[in-house]
Amino acid sequence: MTTTATRPIGARPRAAIEAKTLRTDRWWLAPLLTVIGLTAWVAYATFRVFMQKYYWVGAYHYLTPFYSPCVSKGCVPEASEFGQPLPDSPWIPYAALSLPFLLLFRLTCYYYRKAYYRSFWMSPPACAVPDGHGAYSGETRFPLVFQNAHRYAFYAAVLISLINTWDAVLAMHSPTGFGFGLGNVILWVNVIMLWAYTASCHSCRHIMGGRLKHFSKHPVRYKLWGFVSKLNTRHMGLAWTTLATLALTDFYIMAVSAGWINDLRFIG
Repeated sequence: MTTTATRPIGARPRAAIEAKTLRTDRWWLAPLLTVIGLTAWVAYATFRVFMQKYYWVGAYHYLTPFYSPCVSKGCVPEASEFGQPLPDSPWIPYAALSLPFLLLFRLTCYYYRKAYYRSFWMSPPACAVPDGHGAYSGETRFPLVFQNAHRYAFYAAVLISLINTWDAVLAMHSPTGFGFGLGNVILWVNVIMLWAYTASCHSCRHIMGGRLKHFSKHPVRYKLWGFVSKLNTRHMGLAWTTLATLALTDFYIMAVSAGWINDLRFIG
């Protein structure tokens, strides 16, 4: 038996609209800027990761986050705080133990999913604009099923943020002892932003307050959940800010290491 949909009595028939969307604003601008921004950042990061030089300033213990922890036998020994278990190869990044986890954390991030789904996959590119694909299976099939690994990548991101913090502490160094320069300011700003982005993660919010039936019985977790929830509203901004601080930190250390500029010293 088959049934056919009927219109309510008195309802007007739906208009036959051939256009894919009636939006007349520049809805395509946001996806386009996202493609340009992410592509430029990935290109720069890839170039720097495989450059394998200008990543360390020995006089002040500056180590770029793109090479931290530096665990290749090709690393400068002073930059290898955690040993050198990996072989030296132009095809293996010096920080190959941490970079895959950072990439997984970013790729599975809820905001970045929205960003590259809309921009690169056109799924959908904007509100009230049709999806660029004929079918949608959600995140239940390969490869998108791995998006569920985000909660586990969060723990790796916390560990790497701790390592970056340790790098910033070690950089409070000069040839005569304690020192502080512009490079330290940039390193600490980057570390603080990375912690803010990591803490604003949806997985972190769930860890703080998820699976609780009564907030009143867990006042500490409730306060932490409230703090993380406020950060969570800024997750998109922090995601882009940390891309900028990572690139700026790396470029500054590269410039000092290569001798293009001198580090502006305030102490030491």
